[in-house]
Amino acid sequence: MLEAIVRELRRRHPEIEIDVLSQTPAETARRYGVEATPRMNPGAVRSAIQRTDVVISGGGGLLQNATSTRSLIYYAGILRAAGRAGKRAMIFAQSVGPLNLVGRAIVRAWCGRVARATVRDERSRALLAGLLPKVPVARTADPVWMLDDVPALDFEAEGLGPGSEPLAVVSVRKIPGFERGIKTLAAAVDRLAERGAKVAFLPLGGAQDAEASTAVIRAARSAPTLLPAYDLAHATQIFSRARVAIGMRLHAVIIAARLGVPFLAVPYDPKVSALCEDLAWPLPPLWEPLRRGAVPDRADVEALVDRLWDERDSLRAELLPQSGRMRLLAGQNFDALDEILAG
Repeated sequence: MLEAIVRELRRRHPEIEIDVLSQTPAETARRYGVEATPRMNPGAVRSAIQRTDVVISGGGGLLQNATSTRSLIYYAGILRAAGRAGKRAMIFAQSVGPLNLVGRAIVRAWCGRVARATVRDERSRALLAGLLPKVPVARTADPVWMLDDVPALDFEAEGLGPGSEPLAVVSVRKIPGFERGIKTLAAAVDRLAERGAKVAFLPLGGAQDAEASTAVIRAARSAPTLLPAYDLAHATQIFSRARVAIGMRLHAVIIAARLGVPFLAVPYDPKVSALCEDLAWPLPPLWEPLRRGAVPDRADVEALVDRLWDERDSLRAELLPQSGRMRLLAGQNFDALDEILAG
């Protein structure tokens, strides 16, 4: 997400100075060529807000308290501080919610001074527009839809030579109750292997995703492989080789869709469900973690995987036109920010 935002900001405004609030400021500064401020240092954050012209909140799922109310207080507090300092601020490419009554009250009270808001799905637009009626809220799309010009990858050096085709990419992540879905995910992987796919797990979230992937690999009867934790640009190259994909992380699903790779989603968060709705995606979820009792039996899993595999060409044809539409919507995040910068 940050890589996509920084690239587009610099393309539009070559002289722009970008300061990122970061848990690891030295690494962030080195990796993205930006200024970076330690996010948990209140004095440093206040100083960064005072120096800035515009405060951007996002992208991502920052305004929600399903993770914790403490997290929401932090991110809404940044916007409140920007408003108190008289700075222009924008809610940028976010998925908003889930929010309970306390969370809605925090967003309503602390975020009302932002100049503009853009959100990644229709659910978020309806929620935020109701909470902030005086703020223009536009439904756009995730900036990762715009991430082009990715570096080349030596596939053979990574163990993905000709013998790795046809490739199926799987991206999973640790969530509460993940163990309930391990058998379902393993059954899907085994069925893909039976249909002739070479299955590779891609841990987009680093070590924790690799741990989740390993749990599924151990439960599988087939022999899927575990790839290294690439950055998003190199991960995109892996997805470009895939015939089909299984995705839990939102950006795994976005990358697959952008490249026309048919997928089965595992919507661990409403933002994944919302993306599938916005894409009018015809395949039901492989597993729905938010429905605690909903664990499909093996026959249903295999039937769904068969549908993904057998219909992959027609499903790809459905995805490709969506990619251009979503890319245009993603650009509207930056159009809105340009208006604020010019104001």
